[in-house]
Amino acid sequence: MTTAQPDTVLIVEDDPHVRLGCVQAMQLANLAVEGVGSAEEALSRLALGHVAAVVTDMRLPKADGLSLVRLCQQQDAHLPVVMITGHGDIDLAVESMRAGAYDFITKPFASERLVDVVRRALEKRQLTREIARLRQQLHQGDDIESRLIGQSPAMVAVRRLILDVADSPVDVLVHGETGCGKELVAQALHAASPRRNGPYVALNCGGMPDNLLDSELFGHEAGAFTGAQKRRIGKIEFAQGGTLFLDELETMPMAMQVKLLRVLQERKLERLGSNAPIDIDCRIIAATKDDLLERGKQGSFRSDLYYRLNVVTINLPPLRERREDIPLLMAHFTTQAAQRFNRPPPELSAAQLSALMRHDWPGNVRELRNVADCLVLGVRHAILDATPALTAAAAPSGLSLAEAVEHFERQLIAAELARQDGNMARTAEALKVAKTTLHDKVKRLGLAPQG
Repeated sequence: MTTAQPDTVLIVEDDPHVRLGCVQAMQLANLAVEGVGSAEEALSRLALGHVAAVVTDMRLPKADGLSLVRLCQQQDAHLPVVMITGHGDIDLAVESMRAGAYDFITKPFASERLVDVVRRALEKRQLTREIARLRQQLHQGDDIESRLIGQSPAMVAVRRLILDVADSPVDVLVHGETGCGKELVAQALHAASPRRNGPYVALNCGGMPDNLLDSELFGHEAGAFTGAQKRRIGKIEFAQGGTLFLDELETMPMAMQVKLLRVLQERKLERLGSNAPIDIDCRIIAATKDDLLERGKQGSFRSDLYYRLNVVTINLPPLRERREDIPLLMAHFTTQAAQRFNRPPPELSAAQLSALMRHDWPGNVRELRNVADCLVLGVRHAILDATPALTAAAAPSGLSLAEAVEHFERQLIAAELARQDGNMARTAEALKVAKTTLHDKVKRLGLAPQG
C-alpha cells in the first residue's frame, strides 16, 4: 500500500473489483487516490491528514457509509464525502446528505460521472481552505493576499506587478472604476516597499478649492495668505521617506498639475510664501477612474503629467470581470463585519450566492462590502432580496460555492452568446468584459467559441 499524498481521494468500497475500478478512474484523471475496504480503515487514513475527499459505498461491513459520513463530520466538518448508493437506497442517500455528505451517485455509474463529482468536491475543499486561510490572515497576517483578495487571473497579475515594482522608486498610476480598491493597491505597494516604515499619506484631490489644495499639497509659510498665521507642512513634505497617495487625480486643477509635475521632475518643492527649495524623497502613487490620455487630448488634463506618471500603470478590473472572486471577498467582508459588530459570521446560501453572482456591481468591491455588512446585521438588502426571483433551473440546490460560481458564470455567458448569435466581440461588449477575458472564460467553462 503506497503512502497517501496530499489532497488524496479516499475510495471506501468493500468489493475489490468496484474499488479497483474507482481507483483507476481517479488515476486516469490524474488525481491522487487510495482505496480501502472498510470504514475502520478509512478512519485510520483520515487521521493522517492527507485526505481531501472521500468516496464511500453505502453498504460496508460493520460501520456503514452513513456512519462514516457522521464520523468524517466529527473529524473535519468541511471534508466532502460522496456517497455511492444502489437504486433502493435513495432514502438513505438523502439521510446522508442531511448528515453532511457532499453528494451521492447511484449504481451503476459511468467513471466520468464519478470523476466529475469528485473534481467538484475537491474544488469545494480548496475553496473552503482558501476562505479559512483568508480568515486566519485577517487575524494574524498583513501580506498582499490579505489586502488584495482574489484568485482570478486578473488579480493574480495585479499582485505580481505590485511585487515586481515595490522595491523600485518609480511613481505609479493606478486605474480603475470607483470602488475597485485603488487605495488598497497603494497601501499594498507601500507595505511591500523599502519605505514601509515611513509615513503613508493619502489625499483626495476632488472637491477641494484651489488655494486649499495648494496648501494641503505644498504647505505654506506664516503670512503666505490671509489667515496663514503659522507655517504648515504640506502632504508631499510630510510623506518624506514614505508614500503619498493622490486619489481622484483627474479632478486636480491645471495649476496644481503644473506644480506637481515640477515636483515629480525635480524632486523639490517650495512652500507657499517661500523661495527656499526643499528636497523631496517620497514615492507618489496616483489613482484615477478616467482615461487620462483621452482627457489630455481634450485639454482637461496635462499630457506631460500623464506621461510622467505612466511609467508603471496598474489596471484594476471591475468586479463584474472577476465574478469568481465574489465568494472569497464575501467571506472576507462578512468576517470583518462580524468582528466589528460582535456577531457570528453568517453562512452564505446557494440562493444568496446566485443573487450575488448575477448582480452587475456598478459600485464594485465597495458595494459588495456594504452587502456583507447588511448580511451580518440581518438588514434586508435589495440585491439579496432579488433571490426569490431566481428559478430552480437558474440555481440548482445543493451546489457548493465553487460549483455555483462556475454554474452561473457559464449560464450568463452561454445565454449572452446565444443572444449575440455566437459573436464573441458583441458578447464581450454586452457583458462589459475584454474580449481576451471572454475567450479565456469560454475555454475554461467548456463553451463552444464562435465568431
